[in-house]
Amino acid sequence: MSTALLFRVSGIDCPSCAATISRTLTAAGRVEEVQVDVLKGEVRVRLPENGPSRGEIARLLADAGYPVRPDGPEDTRPVGPLRAAVLSGLLLAAGLGADWFAGARPLSIGLLAAAMIAGGWYVVPRGLRALRRLSPDMHALMSIAALGAALIGEWGEGASALFLFAVALLLEEWAVGRARRSIGALLQLSPPEAQVIRLGGDQVVPVAQVKLGERIRVRPGERVALDGVILSGHSALNEAPITGESVPADKGPGARVFAGTINGHGLLEVRTTARAEDTTLARILHAVEDAQAARAPVQSLIDRFARVYTPAVLALAALIAVIPPLAGAGPWQEWLYRALAMVVIACPCALVISTPVTLVSALAGAARRGVLIKGGARLEALARVDAIAFDKTGTLTEGKPAITEVIPVDGLAEGELLRLAGSVERHSEHPVGQAIAAAATARGLAFAEASGFRALPGWGARGSVEGRELVLGNRRLCDEVGACRDDVHALLDRLESNGRTAILVADGTRPLGVLAVADRVRPRAAGAVAALRQAGIGRIVMLTGDSETVARAVAAEVGITEVRARLLPEEKHAAVRELEAAGARVGVVGDGVNDAPALAAATVGIAMGAAGTHAALETADIALMGDDLGLLAPAVRHSRFTLALIRQNIVFALGLKAVFLVLALLGQATLWMAVAADMGASLLVIANGLRALSPRSPA
Repeated sequence: MSTALLFRVSGIDCPSCAATISRTLTAAGRVEEVQVDVLKGEVRVRLPENGPSRGEIARLLADAGYPVRPDGPEDTRPVGPLRAAVLSGLLLAAGLGADWFAGARPLSIGLLAAAMIAGGWYVVPRGLRALRRLSPDMHALMSIAALGAALIGEWGEGASALFLFAVALLLEEWAVGRARRSIGALLQLSPPEAQVIRLGGDQVVPVAQVKLGERIRVRPGERVALDGVILSGHSALNEAPITGESVPADKGPGARVFAGTINGHGLLEVRTTARAEDTTLARILHAVEDAQAARAPVQSLIDRFARVYTPAVLALAALIAVIPPLAGAGPWQEWLYRALAMVVIACPCALVISTPVTLVSALAGAARRGVLIKGGARLEALARVDAIAFDKTGTLTEGKPAITEVIPVDGLAEGELLRLAGSVERHSEHPVGQAIAAAATARGLAFAEASGFRALPGWGARGSVEGRELVLGNRRLCDEVGACRDDVHALLDRLESNGRTAILVADGTRPLGVLAVADRVRPRAAGAVAALRQAGIGRIVMLTGDSETVARAVAAEVGITEVRARLLPEEKHAAVRELEAAGARVGVVGDGVNDAPALAAATVGIAMGAAGTHAALETADIALMGDDLGLLAPAVRHSRFTLALIRQNIVFALGLKAVFLVLALLGQATLWMAVAADMGASLLVIANGLRALSPRSPA
């Protein structure tokens, strides 16, 4: 049985650090898997049953230059590296200044050598450890370049290279720390303590110690500490951290509240329905963390390229250092200098760091807006979607149908027809069944005991009530059981032509009556469909099990022209496959519980209204936390914006490498220029990637 261990370590600031840690632990043996999270400064190690101890792994990490830090936030003040960089800069300036005076060359060399020692104080030891493991990283490449420059008498170049690298590492650490802090801000949404109502008075306790079912008090202006149900009080709650909805939601007794949301003006008493580790906010955070493991195809492609690129350039540098001088094309010193510049260019830092920074920033930024994207692979898939298929009930409509007409056809009273139907549907989880039961309850009708209840997905339901074998369902079920006479067909036609869903109630093959059900279209549905078209989604389809007439009435109201009605769940699945076979990349939007086959078949399955719904959070590729379809088009634009940022970073990083590779071959690139270009590129792609986190990005 394997064991997973988590280590929070210091000093991880670039992909080469991650590669070094992975190689170090893997080379030690008895390690099944190593995952390094650069942005969070964490190392996850999976060990076999008889694997090394936690202490052994910690020692290996420390030996590699990445000591394990205690729990809690990492100290973001790199005092030692900052002092070393400042001292290196002062000595470099003094050494270059001394070189201007005649006879001061020995003093200049001494000052420049001291500048190299200061600049390389935190660089060279790591580089030497990497060379001992035969796995050169950026620290090793920079050490080789600087020491090589000193050996050929270019003390100023070597000192400049190490000084610039030390400064760049500080700036890169700040930039990565910015990403860590931005992502970590999600963790601060939930308050650390809750005011619990217990015998003897209110007690302020850590949220981890609050038990399921306890009562907590939430004062005006405070954040809700745990998911729960309001017992007393009325207030408007800002649920933007969970659902992305900026308009506060008015809530009173019986309403659900979520951890991390902000209470408005009222004092609330809430009964908790989830422990701290199981709240909706906690599941969102876990999903964002786990999403980093779902690597986007573009990220895997870049990693494979980087594994080939560095050895290839190092081999080219070795050839440049040896072949031209042997061929008499110039002195050894000149070609060795050009090779050293190529050694600096061999590091793919900017290329490799750009993608994970951008993706994780995008995932965290989307989560802040109420859109949970389960990893870079799903984000990239969403960016490529060109067709959207909507479920109708609960997605385009509110999913809260109401009975508008009760029409007996066999001499029963209206109340009796509704009582029998409500008796069958009283335990149903389907929105239409719940509407029937709610209508019967509202009229004060007493339910009879129903036995043998069975839901018929896509058809209706059946059950035995007072000796009657009742079936309730759509026209398709009506025809299947043989209960549709001509007059019943005419009644169904009339109701459906008015945009109603008609539910037949029959005793075996004998029709008893028809119930008319109406479901209101969501207020923002039409705007969401229009926004999707503006975002470039060329094909929008409705897939529903409802009748053709009702489906087209709803479709016309929201602006959808392509409708496929009367579909069973397996037929929705087939419809999605058909769209994909025609070349479309399809996103299916549903409620996260129904339509599972269609959601699974889609390029991207999108569940809406997922706040508090454990199943939707676990199974959907993308979850719209609120019931607002208006989040969908911004999510599509956000994913495309993120891919555009990644492409920009790739082009910039590779383009800059190509330019300096040519300049180095031509002898036009100095060592300090190569260092500045390489580390500058890393900083720029990180800054560009962080734009995916900003609320000003087009999401």
